[in-house]
Formats: sequence, C-alpha cells, structure tokens
Amino acid sequence: MAVGPGLIVAGSIVGSGELIATTATGAEAGFSLLWLILIGCVIKVFAQIEFGRYALISGKTTLVALDEVPGPRIKGRGNWLVWYWLLMWLASIAQLGGIVGGVGQALSISAPLTAQGKAYNQAADAHQLARFEAFRKVYETSDPNDTDLSETGKKLQQADHPEWDEFWTSYDAQYPPSGDDPHATPNDTAIWAVIISVITSVLLVIGRYNLVQSFSTALVASFTLLVVVNVYWLQSEPEFAFSAKEFLSGLAFTLPEKTAAVNPIATALATFGIIGVGAAELVTYPYWCLEKGYGKFTGTNDGSEAWKARAAGWMRVMHVDAWGAMLIYTFATVAFFLLGASVLHRIGLTPEKGDMVRTLAVMFRPVFSEWAAAVFLFGALAVLYSTFFVANASHARTFSDAMRVVGLISHDEETRFKWVRILSGVFPMLCVVIFLKIPEPKQLVLISGIAQGVMLPMLAAAALFFRYKRSVEGLTPGKTWDVFLWLSAAAMLLTGAWTVITKLT
Repeated sequence: MAVGPGLIVAGSIVGSGELIATTATGAEAGFSLLWLILIGCVIKVFAQIEFGRYALISGKTTLVALDEVPGPRIKGRGNWLVWYWLLMWLASIAQLGGIVGGVGQALSISAPLTAQGKAYNQAADAHQLARFEAFRKVYETSDPNDTDLSETGKKLQQADHPEWDEFWTSYDAQYPPSGDDPHATPNDTAIWAVIISVITSVLLVIGRYNLVQSFSTALVASFTLLVVVNVYWLQSEPEFAFSAKEFLSGLAFTLPEKTAAVNPIATALATFGIIGVGAAELVTYPYWCLEKGYGKFTGTNDGSEAWKARAAGWMRVMHVDAWGAMLIYTFATVAFFLLGASVLHRIGLTPEKGDMVRTLAVMFRPVFSEWAAAVFLFGALAVLYSTFFVANASHARTFSDAMRVVGLISHDEETRFKWVRILSGVFPMLCVVIFLKIPEPKQLVLISGIAQGVMLPMLAAAALFFRYKRSVEGLTPGKTWDVFLWLSAAAMLLTGAWTVITKLT
C-alpha cells in the first residue's frame, strides 16, 4: 500500500490536539468555535503537501530544506527557521510530557497501583457522578422550552453543594492535602507514566517504519469509530443532544465571551496550532514520506521526461495520502469538539490537572452509563499512547536531522540513523521527566499549541518559497492550487499574529 505517512501523522494528531485541546475548547466555548476547528483541520493541508512536494522532488529532509529559506543565519549552524524550530521542539517535548501524563492518568484510573490510588479513585468517581446526576436533575426541573442547556450547567455551578465534599471526607482524613491542591494526589499516575515511557523507548529503538504505521493506524481507527458512535447515540439523550440550530451556530464566525474563570479564545488559539497538521506535523510529514520511499521510488532528478512522469505519479499518491488522512482526523476532531460542547460545557466541567482524563470520561457517561469509564479509558489509552509513540518517533528523526544542519554531527545518513535510534530511547524518558516536574497535562499541551501557532506563519513563508523558488518545470501546480496555498498562508499568518497579540495584551 503506497499511502501511509498521512496515517502516521493522523496517529500523532488525534491524541493531543483532538482528545485534549479540542474537547477543552468545546467545554469552554460551547458550539461557537466549531468554524475555527474546521478551518484549522483543512487549511494547513496545502502547506503540508507543498513541503511533501519539495521532499519528493529533491530527496531533502524538511530541516535541510528549511535551511535554504532566505533570512538571518549562523554560518554552518543553520538559519532562523531552524533555530526557532528548536525552540518549538522544546515546547513539543513538553507537550509529550503532558501526553504521557494523560496515559498515566488513564492507567491509574483503570488499574491503580497503590491503596491511596484506589481510595482517590473512589472519592473522585463518586464526586463526579454526583455532579453528573445533579445536572440531570436540574435539567428535569428546568423550563422545557429553554434550549440553552449551558444555562442549566451555570445554575448547577452557582449553587452550593456541600454534600459533594462529603465524598472526600474519609480520603482527606487518611491522606491530608498539602500545598495548593485540595486533595492529596497519589503517585500512581507518575509510576504508570514512567513504566509507559520505558516501554516506548524499547519499542522505538527496535522498531521501524512499518511498526509505527501499523500501530498508530490501529489505535486511531479503533477510538475514532468509538467516538463517532458515541456522538450518534448521544442524540437519543435529550439533555445532551445537540440541535441543527446549535451545530449551525458554530459555523457563524462568532467568538465566545471571556469570563473570569476561562478564556476560550486563548484556548482555541492554542488548539488551532495543534489540530489538523500543526507546525510539528508540517515539519515531520516529509520525513515519513521519504522513509516510506516516495523520494527513492521517484529517483534523482535527471531532467528526463521519465523522471517527471514518476514524480507526477508519486505526487498524486501523496495527495491521496494527505487528503485521506485529513478526512479521518477532521471527522475525529469535530466529534471530539461536539462531545466537549454537548456534555462538558453544559455540565460546567473543564478537563484540568490530575483529573483531566476522569473529566473527559464524563463525555461517555450519557451513552455508556456505568460502562463509560471503561469504554473511554480504552479509547484514551489508544489515542494518547498513539500520539506519544508516533511523536517521539518523529522527534528522533527531526532532531537528529537538526543536529546535522547545525553542525553537531556529520551529514551522512548512517550517522543520522544511528542518532535516530539513540534519541528514540532518550526522548520518551525526557518527556516523563518534564511531566514529573510539571504534572499538568492540559497546560503542557496548550503551551506547545502556542509555540506551534507562532511558527505557522514561518512555515507558510517556507511553503511559498518552495512553491515559487524550488518548483520543477512541468510539475508545478495550477492557479487554483496557488490561490488556496495563499489562503492557507494567510490563515497561518493570522493565527500566529493573533496568538502573539493575545499573549502580549
């Protein structure tokens, strides 16, 4: 099968961007930012294919290609794009710290390792179930003509519920809280995160392209199907079903209001940077194309018509690969967003800190009832671990390449692949160290989203440079493609500028 790089990218995308950031956006903003989510998934594919096109016709990796873009540079040590990529890479590693923390949370909920972990789960589950059932009771006593179900959630939040705290009484007596956290956090999540990181290091050191592609595809496909089924069955639950009017309101290019508790626009901007093909995926996609063999099968450009015919054929394959993957992750993204808006936003829950995964599991309770936690935890493990696995494999390839560009290692492929294996073992352990120091998965993911959002305009400029300065005669795209490429660049520029302005004001 010739397609595959796009499926690997989808495996990287669906975990952090979709499961964590997209649902958080829906939970904070309701349906109002659906338009931004859709644009974020679709618009960046044009730049993605332009990066892949240049890799295919030149055989060059992304960072080597980015080093050709005009601008400030340190002689023999890379240019401005390469150095900003290194800064973004640091944020991306932090993001993976958040991801492995999410995996650890899912495992600590489903298989606690300590007595404290079991006691914490019992108290937290009871508290969350009480909150969920309270929403249903408030809904049942509300005006049936009131279609704004988020108001029901607000009423629930504004009321006092001392009975909810009783679930924690026994736990807090046995494990007294300390610091800013209201309840003592068990070590189960950290222990599981370390175990998963060690396993991932081993798999990546011994693994190859086919392992990464097959493993990520299977994990993403299983949970995407589960999420779509959940959204469909949710329509039979009156308090959580969404109407056509609500769905269409999300396409109206409106912005939600900022409140004292949350800033959904800031969350959405961070989300835009990582949903669909974020800046990290734009950089890594050509590496997977080359490893799949697109450049090798095309061959070295000798200027012949035979070479151009081969290149044109593989470009068509790449288009199918990239757009096919886009349909998969866009479908999953919209489903996650609708779950966040329909369930979490209405109840008034936002996935945060140590209870992020437990809060996300509430999205499955209306449909799967007492099975919700088990069903969701299976899916969360699938997509979160898929992201952790694929992204570490990608980082090993890109960072080893960066070491060549900045002159730390020689340029031969044998040396680079040796470092790919070394870094494949090191990076998962670095991720878990970051999580242990900053145990807030959502914030780690959104920090990366901001860094990637800032880099999007830079990559848009690089894509335009490749299109107009590195194209091969006879293989250039048409005018319609150019229009959409410029629109893609404009959207990426707007996102980057908006992200910077939001953070400075």
